[in-house]
Formats: sequence, C-alpha cells, structure tokens
Amino acid sequence: MAVLVAWLGGGAFVASLGYFLYTYAVTLGRPGAADGITVTAVLVDTLLFAAFAAHHSLFARPWVKRQVVRFVPRALERSFYVWVASLLLVLVCAAWLPLPGTVYARSGWIALPHLGLVAAGLALTALGARQLSPLDLAGIDQARHKARSVRAPLVTSFPYNLVRHPIYLGWLLAVFGVPRMTTSRLLMACLSTAYLALAIPWEERLLAREFGPAYREYARRVRWRMVPFVY
Repeated sequence: MAVLVAWLGGGAFVASLGYFLYTYAVTLGRPGAADGITVTAVLVDTLLFAAFAAHHSLFARPWVKRQVVRFVPRALERSFYVWVASLLLVLVCAAWLPLPGTVYARSGWIALPHLGLVAAGLALTALGARQLSPLDLAGIDQARHKARSVRAPLVTSFPYNLVRHPIYLGWLLAVFGVPRMTTSRLLMACLSTAYLALAIPWEERLLAREFGPAYREYARRVRWRMVPFVY
C-alpha cells in the first residue's frame, strides 16, 4: 500500500507540473479584465505562492521531517511531502487571480530569440533533473525500502559545472523568455525567481553540512549559484 501511495504521489506531482505549464502557457498568457482589482489580485497571488514556497522549504528541513513521522509512516515521509507540494501547486494555479495588461508581445521573427530562451531553459532543467534520482525524490524508493544506505555522490558534471543550481537557471530562462509577457506571467516569474534566489543560501548550508569540504571546494570552482556573472 505504501508503494502504491508513493507512485500515485509521483504521478500527482507530474500532473501538477503539467497543470502549471498549461496555466503559465495558456491561462496566464491572457490578460485579465481591465476593471479588475489589481492590488487585491497581487496580494492574493503573492499569498498563494508564499504558501507553496513555505511548504517547499520548511518541509525539507530535518526538524520538520522528524515531526512529520510522528503521524505519517516513515516509509511515506517523502511521499507526504510530494503529495502536499502537488496539491499546493494545483491550488496556486487554480486560484490565481489574473492581472490586466501586457508588458510586451513579440511575434514573427522577433519571437524566435524568446522561444530559443524558453527552449534552452526547458533543456537545462531536464538535463539538471536527469542527474538526480526521480524515484528517490518522489519518495518511491523510500516506500519500497530502497532508500540509499550510503550518501549519494556530489554531482558536479554538466550542467552543474555551469552554475551550482542549473535547474533554477533553466526555470528563470523559461519563465522570463516567453515572447508574450503579460502582467500575470511577470508576477509569477518574479515571485518564483525571488523565492529561488532567497532559498539557495539556505539550501547550500544543508549541502555544505552534508558534503563538507567537497561542497566548499565545488562552490569555489563553480562560483555562480544561479545566474553566471550575476548571482
């Protein structure tokens, strides 16, 4: 039963990512009504994303995990995180209030560089995720009692030799590279990128604690965290 719940959780997360892609590509690509209450919409959308971001960061902390296993079977601790993250992402997309206005719109040949940025972002995200263990991240290995008994090696090969967080760079390229930037898309892009930039130092402290001198040497060699020559 635990394995089934974990597999369903993995499927739910993939479905929630698909729903987000549809929301960003289609729903947020349409400007909201011009008579909408912009301040309220910005506040609601920001609070929605903050709820998702808070869970994403806090539930990954060891002390929170210790509390979770008090009422969730240890074999489903990771799957519980995945289930909640999936539901929150769906909530963000479903309850997002559209904003009026379009920042810019490119078409024809002028749109090609934008599409190239989006394609590069998606490719970088896929390459970065490929280096990780999807079954482990989804909690399926934990439910099958196949969680790794030894520490996974520190990944430093491409694309992790470009920046230390290439998946985040891929995200930035994909959400900001679109040829049609509505105000709704811009708010989502800014909120998500700001969250990633703020979460990286916290995440890297955990990585330095886990890998010790190896991670500090890696950080010395790969200087940039998310954006080359910027951050």
